[in-house]
Amino acid sequence: MRAATREGASATVRDLLRSGLLLVTGTAVLRVSLVSDICLRYVKPGMQPLLVATGFTLVAAGLLGVHRAEQAAAHRRAARQDPPPARDGHGHDHEHTPRVAWLLLLPALALLLFAPPALGSYTASRDTAAPVEEYEEFAPLPRQGAVPLTLTEFTARVRQDEERSLAGRTVVMQGFVTPRADGTWDLSRLLIACCAADARTLTVTVHGAAAPPADTWVRVTGAWHPGGTLGTAGAAVALDVTEVVPTPEPPLPYLDRAPEPDPAEDAGA
Repeated sequence: MRAATREGASATVRDLLRSGLLLVTGTAVLRVSLVSDICLRYVKPGMQPLLVATGFTLVAAGLLGVHRAEQAAAHRRAARQDPPPARDGHGHDHEHTPRVAWLLLLPALALLLFAPPALGSYTASRDTAAPVEEYEEFAPLPRQGAVPLTLTEFTARVRQDEERSLAGRTVVMQGFVTPRADGTWDLSRLLIACCAADARTLTVTVHGAAAPPADTWVRVTGAWHPGGTLGTAGAAVALDVTEVVPTPEPPLPYLDRAPEPDPAEDAGA
């Protein structure tokens, strides 16, 4: 009877641990996808509803497991009978949680206690450059003032625009700082198709300004840095910078968006 009681208690603990693992993992997923938008550091916005659904499913499974474990424990206490026949013929129930399942615990706790930041300069300096789509035509640029551009459009205009619309024009772009080994730096953005695991890099080499700390998000103003022939594949994707202003990390860091117009500049114009 004592052996049966010990086995029953052990089974209850195992069931509660399994359920607790599901609860911790589900809560962590909900924290980064429902309570906040932290998940957008790792996946595209379209994946967020799926993460929310996954979090609720894991929490529900964990709660169901706790309920069943408590019911089984109450039944054993009431019945005071031997546990079910052992599976291996030795009088013991060797059912246990697969060890690999416990590998979920550390990342789940990390998401609960400390959510890792979005990918940054470390990835950008080692990753594959993202191919820029072929533009059939380019929209006319404003006749006056600095032109807000994405890194994608800047790259395309530099290497594809036979009209050389960037010649002599001032542009404004936004990205994070990726230092180079030679002391120079790149303005970078990371693009993802699904999640951070498939990230690809967009970079613009910066000239004329000292490098801010790595991973700092900045808004830069400048003009195309001559190198190669503008409007051809051999043109340098580079910028002679006149101004570098730190800026907060955008809420959707993997979307290559042009910076919002500066109200001060609009007022001056």
